[in-house]
Amino acid sequence: MTTTRVAAIDCGTNSIRLLIADLDPETGSVTDLDRRMVINRLGQGVDRTGRLHPDALERTFAACREYAAVIAGHGVTPERIRLVATSASRDAENASEFTDGVREILGVEPEVVSGDEEARLSFVGATKELTGEAVEPPYLVFDLGGGSTEFVRGADQVEAARSVDIGCVRLTERHFAGTELPTAEQIEAARADVRAALDEAALVVDLTARATLVGLAGTVTTVAGIALGLPAYDSATIHHSRIPVADVRAVAGRLLAATHDERAAIPVMHPGRVDVIAAGALVLLEIMERTGAAEVVVSEHDILDGIAWSLLG
Repeated sequence: MTTTRVAAIDCGTNSIRLLIADLDPETGSVTDLDRRMVINRLGQGVDRTGRLHPDALERTFAACREYAAVIAGHGVTPERIRLVATSASRDAENASEFTDGVREILGVEPEVVSGDEEARLSFVGATKELTGEAVEPPYLVFDLGGGSTEFVRGADQVEAARSVDIGCVRLTERHFAGTELPTAEQIEAARADVRAALDEAALVVDLTARATLVGLAGTVTTVAGIALGLPAYDSATIHHSRIPVADVRAVAGRLLAATHDERAAIPVMHPGRVDVIAAGALVLLEIMERTGAAEVVVSEHDILDGIAWSLLG
């Protein structure tokens, strides 16, 4: 078996994640050496100001310095390192500050990819291993992030993709900011926002239920962990779990009616998701209701794994 060691970094609106892995292109296997996440909230205030906040940049650079040391420790060569930046850095007027800082710390050029490329990478990461899981293609994959959600449909390759500006951070800042418990009016306004974005996505991607619905990223995996009643976050149990729409509806209702402290006390909850998980669960529920899907297949493998595979061309 001939493997190649790579380092993939996904810098999104809410988190920055690292995967160091040995990849075998012949078998399609991924051997994780290090997989970690930091909540950096790079998208702090971007929807309102159009700029990356200095505190958000410093949090991101601190995570990059940590990751640079880990990458060096695993002996990954520079040509096998790729950092992909997504929604927040696409939207910001001062994106060059982010780019310059990352280049200085990691020694590689960060790539601010388009929404369509983000969707393609997510599709590859999520579906490369599904063939052995009795999950029937075609797939409708969605990557529910902090600032945007990517939809991509296909079987063995991408057939259609679209990125729209709905995500757990963006929706929270637009509709739930400054309130402990969102009102019925605020929830309805958020729903209308999500539905308008789904209408936009549906112009390009068929959102009907004639596909296996595959959900990615922290909102989806956290909702799955809550629905499964896990006593602690367990990625092995969550990965490829199938969560019925009725369970998603119940979890979303619970989170929207919970205080900050009640959400924080949920065993699977990451501290960095406490204030945005209710909005994220609402987006997830709206997606499932729009597609008519009876269940969502949850994947722990997503754009980060797609970035890793892209390093092999």
